[in-house]
Amino acid sequence: MLSIYNTLTRRKDVFVPIQPGKVRMYVCGMTVYDFCHLGHARVMVVFDMVSRWFRASGFDVTYVRNITDIDDKIIKRANENGETIDKLTQRFIDAMDEDSAKLGIIRPDIEPRATQYIQGMLDMIATLIEKGHAYHADNGDVFYSVRSFAEYGKLSGKSLEDLRAGERVEVDSFKKDPMDFVLWKSAKPGEPSWDSPWGPGRPGWHIECSVMSASHLGRHFDIHGGGMDLQFPHHENEIAQSEGAHGCVMANTWMHNGFVRVDDEKMSKSLGNFFTIREVLKKYDPEVVRFFILRAHYRSPLNYSDAHLDDAKASLTRLYTALRWKEVSTNNIDWNHPQAARFKDAMDDDFNTPEAMAVLFDLANELNKTGSGETAALLKNLGGVVGLLQREPNEFLQGTTQNLYASLFVNNNTFFSPTVTNYDNQKIDELIKVRIEAKKAKNFAEADRIRKELADAGIVLEDTPQGTTWRRA
Repeated sequence: MLSIYNTLTRRKDVFVPIQPGKVRMYVCGMTVYDFCHLGHARVMVVFDMVSRWFRASGFDVTYVRNITDIDDKIIKRANENGETIDKLTQRFIDAMDEDSAKLGIIRPDIEPRATQYIQGMLDMIATLIEKGHAYHADNGDVFYSVRSFAEYGKLSGKSLEDLRAGERVEVDSFKKDPMDFVLWKSAKPGEPSWDSPWGPGRPGWHIECSVMSASHLGRHFDIHGGGMDLQFPHHENEIAQSEGAHGCVMANTWMHNGFVRVDDEKMSKSLGNFFTIREVLKKYDPEVVRFFILRAHYRSPLNYSDAHLDDAKASLTRLYTALRWKEVSTNNIDWNHPQAARFKDAMDDDFNTPEAMAVLFDLANELNKTGSGETAALLKNLGGVVGLLQREPNEFLQGTTQNLYASLFVNNNTFFSPTVTNYDNQKIDELIKVRIEAKKAKNFAEADRIRKELADAGIVLEDTPQGTTWRRA
């Protein structure tokens, strides 16, 4: 049975869908005023993996990921650029789609844009005012009254007093309480606005997700996800709005992926360690980046560095190298196979991708030893479940080795020595070095493969107490 760590309950809970066989999932998406960064990449890859696993498990999935296309940062950037908000947001939506496609991300089923749901936001705000959860302030803004919602703080696990003491909140003399948050902002000169019962204005950030999720998934749905940074205040405020307006639980399960760090420091523009997806993809194959994200558990911090990406490239190369020796056809996975069952158990345990990746490497080792077509097919098909290993191996290997296709490659006990067509003395000596290192690491399958490769080329190896020598047969 599939279990998911639920931020709301602070434990792993067995997943039981509201409607048997169906999963309704909402994930907070991007505010489109700049190129997507590594933090965005992690959110996109993680919840793509989650939706893929649900589908592989036989569920009918409706995956909604919103787009915030009206926001203070968007207005500021558009004014700085001298372009319209529509032009700015569309440009960065197109860029986001390009980046996500390169990372192998399947488009969500529904991608609502905030500006398309203004009427729904007005209706929800009116309901909250009617139920005593919101008020129209003297400055024209409409605020949510957090003290009106008895369960405020249940997602973050803090009382209202704790939150007031520990969080930085906007000081606004028009608020009844410093923790109150804005639902509707009165119009300022030069800003876009919409008519409302409270005067011209635009929505606050939090209200959009409450409205868009309910519009497409209903007032009560299965999973709400996003980055850990959204847990408070954004998701806490969503719960207050939705449950205050609708009088029912908003989402059964709340999922939050961990932060991205750069060389063990928080990624931020102020520290100068801020990387967009596009910058990273100039140096690394997109599948390497996807593999790098997936081999860490989604709730753990993800530490980005060139060394870690290089290691991810070496590891993925090892998997593709194993597949290189066999013609593989995709087919249905036999989940009763011991390794497939182990993969399934890992994924059903809160999407434990590190253990699932370990299964792939065990299959690669077995494939190197046996050359089994069944093993090759299982390796490729299990990789496909999480969006990996679906390219032609030689295409990946040639691209990632950057014309070092026949060179010595040793990294983290991973050995890559593709067949070379011209076995000159230098190449033979390099392969012997790889074989020696493989034997030291007890990777005897790789050592035997290199011996056989050279033997097939008419080169005989002789192991002696003084070392390995060779001769042409």
